[in-house]
Amino acid sequence: MTIKRILVPVDFSADSLGALQYAGEFAKTFKAELLVLYVVEPIYYATPTDMYAASAESAILSEEQRRGAAEQLTRLGADLKKKGLRFRTMVQDGSASRVIVDTAQTGGVDLIIMATHGRTGLAHMFMGSVAEKVVRSATCPVLTTRRGGRHPAPPKRGRTAKAK
Repeated sequence: MTIKRILVPVDFSADSLGALQYAGEFAKTFKAELLVLYVVEPIYYATPTDMYAASAESAILSEEQRRGAAEQLTRLGADLKKKGLRFRTMVQDGSASRVIVDTAQTGGVDLIIMATHGRTGLAHMFMGSVAEKVVRSATCPVLTTRRGGRHPAPPKRGRTAKAK
């Protein structure tokens, strides 16, 4: 198995930062580059005619979100650099699941490692699951981590044991 580039979408939650830490172990093992992605999703509001629209205020909020994400990614990058990891950070706009899948396809990604927030019931029905949509749409393998879950060590690189 060859893994040269790992995509790690983050939303700066503890879960996504845990997935980034786990991805860092994979990156060390395979000497892979990390692509750390933050997605700014469009902000819509309902109008009196039941239409959805963007507003000038939503554009300002999106720009603030981009700026804040860039600052947090810079801090994460400093930590990744201390660990000796190769990485790139990026902020993109759009639907999170679509941007993640598109970035994986256009960026030569071999593996996506991402957190799942474990929503169930009505929250899952109304908000959906970005991780679930990515798993269904991605053309490369997707490894998901769960909230508070224990993460096994990444596989050791090298020869696999021969079957007897």
